[in-house]
Amino acid sequence: MGRGRLRIYLGAAPGVGKTYAMLSEGHRKVERGADCVVAFVEHHGRPRTEVMLHGLEQVDRRELAYRGAAFTEMDVDAVLARRPAVALVDELAHTNVPGSRNAKRWQDVEELLRAGIDVVSTVNIQHLESLGDVVESITGVRQRETVPDEVVRRADQIELVDMSPQALRRRMAHGNIYQPDKVDAALSNYFRPGNLTALRELALLWVADRADEYLQQYRGEHGIRSTWQARERIVVGLTGGPEGRTLIRRASRIAAKGSGSEILAVYIARSDGLTAASPKELAIQRTLVEDLGGTFHHVIGDNVPDALLEFARGVNATQIVLGSSRRKAWQYVFGPGVGATVARDSGPDLDVHIVTHEEVARGRGLPVVRSASRLGRPRIAAGWLVGVVFPVLLCLLLTHIEADPGLANDMLLFLALTVAAALLGGLWPALASAAFGSLLLNYFFAPPLHRFTISDPKNIVAIAVFFAIAVSVASVVDLAAQRTHQAARLRAESEILSFLAGSVLRGEATLDALLERVRETFAMESVALLERASELEPWQPAGSVGPRPAGRPEDADVDMPIGDHMALALSGRVLPAEDRRVLGAFAAQAAVVLDRERLVGEAEEARRLAEGNRIRTALLAAVSHDLRTPLASIKASVSSLRSEDVDWSEEDRAELLEGIEHGADRLDHLVGNLLDMSRLQTGTVTALIREIDLDEVVPMALGGVPEGSVDMEVPETLPMVSVDPGLLERAVANVVENAVKYSPPGQRVLVAASFLGDRVEVRVVDRGPGVPDEAKERIFAPFQRHGDAPRGAGVGLGLAVARGFAEAMDGALTAEDTPGGGLTMVLTLRAVSRGGAPPRDTVDGEGRRPAGDEPVDLDLDRIRQKAGPQ
Repeated sequence: MGRGRLRIYLGAAPGVGKTYAMLSEGHRKVERGADCVVAFVEHHGRPRTEVMLHGLEQVDRRELAYRGAAFTEMDVDAVLARRPAVALVDELAHTNVPGSRNAKRWQDVEELLRAGIDVVSTVNIQHLESLGDVVESITGVRQRETVPDEVVRRADQIELVDMSPQALRRRMAHGNIYQPDKVDAALSNYFRPGNLTALRELALLWVADRADEYLQQYRGEHGIRSTWQARERIVVGLTGGPEGRTLIRRASRIAAKGSGSEILAVYIARSDGLTAASPKELAIQRTLVEDLGGTFHHVIGDNVPDALLEFARGVNATQIVLGSSRRKAWQYVFGPGVGATVARDSGPDLDVHIVTHEEVARGRGLPVVRSASRLGRPRIAAGWLVGVVFPVLLCLLLTHIEADPGLANDMLLFLALTVAAALLGGLWPALASAAFGSLLLNYFFAPPLHRFTISDPKNIVAIAVFFAIAVSVASVVDLAAQRTHQAARLRAESEILSFLAGSVLRGEATLDALLERVRETFAMESVALLERASELEPWQPAGSVGPRPAGRPEDADVDMPIGDHMALALSGRVLPAEDRRVLGAFAAQAAVVLDRERLVGEAEEARRLAEGNRIRTALLAAVSHDLRTPLASIKASVSSLRSEDVDWSEEDRAELLEGIEHGADRLDHLVGNLLDMSRLQTGTVTALIREIDLDEVVPMALGGVPEGSVDMEVPETLPMVSVDPGLLERAVANVVENAVKYSPPGQRVLVAASFLGDRVEVRVVDRGPGVPDEAKERIFAPFQRHGDAPRGAGVGLGLAVARGFAEAMDGALTAEDTPGGGLTMVLTLRAVSRGGAPPRDTVDGEGRRPAGDEPVDLDLDRIRQKAGPQ
């Protein structure tokens, strides 16, 4: 029995029409004679979706009881017993009620597929496991119901169900998705245009990447090496020269002409040491290409044209952008150049653009990466060829021409070959050429011919002089080549060292960026900075880049000690001795960067301590001023009561006692805020988080405000919140007291609570003077009182303490304008589910599933309470 096929309708957001599209596919299959059934589809009260269920056979669901409420789930056994050809299963990421056959619905679908049943299902982009953090950062809602990406990737077909944000919001406003009482909250929170646009882009990119994977897999399975121009990919070949910026911008303009085009900048570095490019220029070009939306790639390859073409074909590129050669005209004798070679070998499937620039024909500069002892195998082979083979060819030529040029001219011709061998291959091919040429001159051109003897003493002197001159010229040429290469190498090293010194002074480079530069400069696989406290302690990584970094200096291919307890470890290949000087500079810079990062951390800690000192100073100032008023009031009342000169009436005595009580309460409030702010500043606030109902805490927080000054709307159907009850009570009390303080006489403050997704919001609304936008954050700073609040109004700590307590409970406190005037404080708290209950976005307050797969959270404990005792 073969495995069934899986088709998934992937939605960019809830409500785009996934279920409708799946049911339409079911009708098409039935019309074509296929045995198709509805295994599980929830229409969520949407009339158009409900109509689509008509005419399709539905498998009865399985009923489950959980915590006093009844739920229905897909009956996997019933579907397997029915054995249809195609099963329609909605909401692939759904979490089943405890007691079900499997924990997740996608596991139910796997059983159907293994039984040979084709499945058509739906899922939203926000339910993919790998995108959970991304979606949370966009929408502020954490998706509890997820499906592993691999399950979706294995689908035989993935079809994107898309809709513009404007059209989706219109559908919602018309009541086609959610119930009318939920539309306003949804439009103003999860379904904001920005959220929908970001989710849509996320879905499009994910589907495009999956299509790219399928294409690459198909090309690999069928051995296709030619480029398929399904998507424009533009490769920019960089040399590290100044023309690179021109090429990147030109490629960006080409990419802008086609939708969905990609830019891939690639630098081909040789594998024999320091790169030929300027690290500073490459860093600038990397930043430029990333700013333009492209990617930067660093590839190792000794044959630049072959490596460039191999990279382009590997990424299925359609175009290559190269710059016109910087070589001078005479340098073309060594070959046609990279651009011409790439254009010749690219084939019909790769377009090659040669872009002119200001550096054309100005010279490529000296080879800054090689020393004289590392000329490269091709040049050394050419030197031996010229020094050994060419003298034989020259000898054959001279012996077969009628005119005899004479021994002196013969010597000059052989000397020219020796000089050429020195230029190409260095000293040893030149010495071999000089010795071999002397033997050929003696045997073929010095009488007696064809014998290794010389009869004329003059010829002996001539050949000896020839050999000496050849050796001298070869030595001079080789020495000049060495000096040239050394000078070029020193120039490259000085450029790197200058850049490092500049980065030290500017404080630009991070440790990871510096280690990545080391890896690229020396063509290594990985680089790690290791340190230890003493010789007896094990090595610990302070930073690393690349795969499988060395854990100890002795495990690395190259290690550079930095003092007694730090080392730079490189893995990938063994470096020659001359490269270690520059590596030492990098190592010293790495130590400096590490110290600087730690100093920055210590400076931040010192700043925090200084802030704490400032707070303590302000606390003392507050004690000396703002606490005197209630103390003076208490002192005056007590002195009056103790006075024996006055006979106080019962009314006067009660008034004085009330003043004492009021002053003591105010003093307790001020001292409490001062102590709370001190705890917040010193980081000693520890939240004891537990689950609690808001209606147990909010009424207690209103005890300190005048009766009748606050209206409270906290529905009993709200989910429980995960908070510290004591901190929450203090936070709400401070916010409410602040609102009452600034509310006009006769205007009540509204305290209302609502929820959306996994958040519960407590809104404290007043009709006071409000706060300008530029001051909305400033009012949460300690000792800040907005406007012309009198000194007796407090020390300005209430809102600062409230925000600190909210953040300690993983919540937030923000300020908004009240429509019509005033200020609204929004306290956001985290809602929770209890006892392993299904995620709250699977049922509503009446035990039904919500309309669609919106992120709505409701608590099952309340369902159990409404259902009554068992």
